[in-house]
Amino acid sequence: MLVSNLMIALVVSAFFAPLRLCGNSFENNQARDLAIEVFQVLELPVVVHEALLLKSEKGYLLKLHLGNSAELKMIGLRYSLVMIDSSNQAQPITNRTEGFSLPAYATKSLTFKTPIKFKPKDGDRLVLMLEQVVSRESIWEVVKAKEALDAYARGDYSVIPVVLRVPNQVDAPPLRPRVLFQR
Repeated sequence: MLVSNLMIALVVSAFFAPLRLCGNSFENNQARDLAIEVFQVLELPVVVHEALLLKSEKGYLLKLHLGNSAELKMIGLRYSLVMIDSSNQAQPITNRTEGFSLPAYATKSLTFKTPIKFKPKDGDRLVLMLEQVVSRESIWEVVKAKEALDAYARGDYSVIPVVLRVPNQVDAPPLRPRVLFQR
């Protein structure tokens, strides 16, 4: 009887051991990833639905879930990532430009492969803000983005970022020659 109970315990523990290891691995990966608060700029044609920093060997990789609300294909963006301490002081982590392809009226999950190196501190918040969105035809630029992000970090939500839209003269497709008359 004692031997059979011991055998049952060994079989059960052998069956559940891989599940226990997977659970610990999953929990460890979740603990290493960092959630990011998003400061939405409503006048931009791209919205960040979710932002996350994924831990890798070389640093953190930024993962974004983006939505395009414009009739144009988006090809890039510039963002700022800051860490806000307990006294609501923003410390810049990075300001980067990334390229991608997001069709008109589409959503997409992207992970940028350029690592971000910093040491997260307990109790600090991470905030991401899009500063520029680029299509082949237009560029949307947040005016005074740093000031708006600093006000947001201090808890002043009355500062609403203003967006300026200008033609993209660099990435625009070449114009076709116009034929004025034909013989």
